[in-house]
Amino acid sequence: MPPDIVTAIGYVAGTLTTISFLPQLIKTWRCKSAKEISWAMLLAFALGVTLWLIYGIFLRSAPIIVANAATLTLVVLILALKVYYHFHCKDEE
Repeated sequence: MPPDIVTAIGYVAGTLTTISFLPQLIKTWRCKSAKEISWAMLLAFALGVTLWLIYGIFLRSAPIIVANAATLTLVVLILALKVYYHFHCKDEE
């Protein structure tokens, strides 16, 4: 398969997996709650995305780097909201 097509597939896959976190981030922000999101899942996912990012850097693979940097940013924002709401909202676990 031509390298341009492989790269395009990487960018499309990365875009889709990254934007999948946007609805959760928006819901968390609007509801002012993240109690339904598991700490373990968020932390494990953040670690996995960080390792993918490091892997992409070693491979010098732009689609892997871009997608995982963006996804990690969204996951960190969700984690930050979860921490904030945990300490600032009575209903949060």
